[in-house]
Amino acid sequence: MPPASSRTPLIDMVKALACIAIVWHHLAFYGPMSDIAHPLAPALMAWLYDHARIAVQVFLVVGGYLAAGSLAPQGVARFAQWGSTVGKRFVRLVVPYAVALVLTVAVSAIVRPWFDHPSVSDDPTLAQLVANALLLQDVLGEDALSAGVWYVAIDFQLFALSALIWWAVRRLPGSTAARYAAPLGQGLVVAGTAASLWVFNRMSGLDMWALYFFGAYGLGMVAFWAVHAPRARGWVVLLLVLGGVALAIDYRSRILVALLTALAMVWALRSEAVRTWQGVRPLVLLGQMSYSVFLVHFAVCMLVNAVVGTLWPASPVINALGMVLAFGLSLAMGRLLYLRVERHVPTWRTALRWQCGLIGAGLLLAVPAQWV
Repeated sequence: MPPASSRTPLIDMVKALACIAIVWHHLAFYGPMSDIAHPLAPALMAWLYDHARIAVQVFLVVGGYLAAGSLAPQGVARFAQWGSTVGKRFVRLVVPYAVALVLTVAVSAIVRPWFDHPSVSDDPTLAQLVANALLLQDVLGEDALSAGVWYVAIDFQLFALSALIWWAVRRLPGSTAARYAAPLGQGLVVAGTAASLWVFNRMSGLDMWALYFFGAYGLGMVAFWAVHAPRARGWVVLLLVLGGVALAIDYRSRILVALLTALAMVWALRSEAVRTWQGVRPLVLLGQMSYSVFLVHFAVCMLVNAVVGTLWPASPVINALGMVLAFGLSLAMGRLLYLRVERHVPTWRTALRWQCGLIGAGLLLAVPAQWV
């Protein structure tokens, strides 16, 4: 069996490739650069527009894998308090998130007067700013301030739900409950995964709740236990049953991608040669900072779109180069956010300061527009 650590260079590389796909999907989805450059590579642009977003499923599976490794590597909660565990997760997510949203709000305010495009949001309202700061924008029916921030809210919900399951099992009284805590906790995760894959993920109206996405997340947790089990055959069969029944009930390409990702991770991470491989260093580094890149890239892409699309509205080549420039600048800004913010251990005071800063910046930048 491999060691209990859930982080490997391979995991970081997988996250890096998924991050690249998401950034390029948004570059293709939010014009006008992609619209102008489309004639140069119509098939590639169409694929990025329609299919690259499925990389979110890879993030979900990897997220479940890492959650199992940090919360319950043996199937038993390794933490005592649910509230403090979930609180720490919220703070770690929300500090770089709020910093990135401040940048997005600022860029939107700068380009809005002269760049008339659907990708630029209207002046934010107080309710919208508060909902986004608390990761509740979709639940409360408020517009998101940036592309992809829905995933941050869902990731937090999934983490909190998983932690709640294991904490509740750990709190069961009696020696018998303690003896069977591991299989009970794992069984509840499997049951939740099946319910999500077979029922809830087929209800599009639930896509603002963790239950809709728990299937892919749960496949990642099962993959972790398969990787670290003495024998993986039973876990692999379970993965095939969970995913196979889901696809038989209602074929969804996103579920197929999640299943294949989970199976590939089991195969790769049970191989000592693959597991100990140090990987391709640029991809490993990108994987480590992928969350920061994911957060900041929309603001960067919006600014480059505004400048290039306005100055060269009839040049496919320049706009294609502008897309490449936006991608490179997204990596650079993501690296800066990672080094200056994400990798530092945050506190509740830091989180509160940046959340208030987001709300204040949004309201302040909206005021001059109301005077015009």
